[in-house]
Amino acid sequence: MTIFRRFRNTDPPALADVWNESHTARGAYPLRTPGLLERWVFSKSYFDHEGLIVAVDETSGRVQGYALAGFAPTSELNALSFADGVICSVAVRPSERRKGVGRGLMLRCEEYLARKGARTFRAGPVWPQCPFGFGLYGGTNCPGFLASDPDADPFFRSLGYAPHDTTFVYQRKLDQPLTVADVRFGMLRRRYEVQVLRAAAVGSWWHDNVWGTLEPVEFRMVDKLNSNIPCARAVVWELEGYGWRWGFPSAGILDVQVRPDLRRQGMAKLLLSQILRFLQDQFFGICELQAEANRPEIVALCKSVGLEQVDTGTSYVKPVPEAQQSPLVVPTGLTPS
Repeated sequence: MTIFRRFRNTDPPALADVWNESHTARGAYPLRTPGLLERWVFSKSYFDHEGLIVAVDETSGRVQGYALAGFAPTSELNALSFADGVICSVAVRPSERRKGVGRGLMLRCEEYLARKGARTFRAGPVWPQCPFGFGLYGGTNCPGFLASDPDADPFFRSLGYAPHDTTFVYQRKLDQPLTVADVRFGMLRRRYEVQVLRAAAVGSWWHDNVWGTLEPVEFRMVDKLNSNIPCARAVVWELEGYGWRWGFPSAGILDVQVRPDLRRQGMAKLLLSQILRFLQDQFFGICELQAEANRPEIVALCKSVGLEQVDTGTSYVKPVPEAQQSPLVVPTGLTPS
């Protein structure tokens, strides 16, 4: 018989074992030590023991699986929005599947989120609705649940969730000579240059929490003829454990931005080409960038610099039934408690 309970401080070693047994596809970070859970999950200021549900075999005491839930941020990225619940991870040991353990975990996650006032359940973290998952699953950013985990889609659909957001995952191997050509590059190089800032600025309270101890590098394109005013930027971070999975040291590109009045002039393409060359010089073997399916300009940018699609992420949504809803007394806050 399976019992479901909240997280205990003695659980991390067993949770790491469940993770490594369950997440064997390309998009998961292998947990070589339970300490990585502390870095990416337990250290979050809004981590709630009640939101991490653990399934345990009553007879043997063996942990069979777990599920992790939290809340999305407000639109200002300065607090949690308790109306927007997010189920960030569900993992069951392969030997314990087809026994109702996953469904039981999902049910208890939904009950937890509904008690706090959730009006929508989201399954699969995607930026910025990603209280947990960044750094451990999905690669460069949070793309939802990946197609390379084939059991995810039918599981969530069977529970009444519908696909809502789609993210394409692009990569390029850097072990071959780079050729990114564009007739506009000559003019752009005469006026703009790329600077590398070793400590990227943290944009909000939410960035600080999600990124945690991450130390990303910012690549900034500035106007040499106008007091080095920033015109474009991108953030890059080393994908650490993913390199173990993919067989090459890897890096990911986040948050590509170009000043609105300078778009469609080739600046983003030039910036990415410079980043790729920098990473190749630093002996990285793979670069990854993710693009939302509803952002065709980012999709086109990825293809223009030679990135190829390697996976697809999906985030699923289900409205909370009215009978299950609790009064939303406090709509926002810094912690769920």
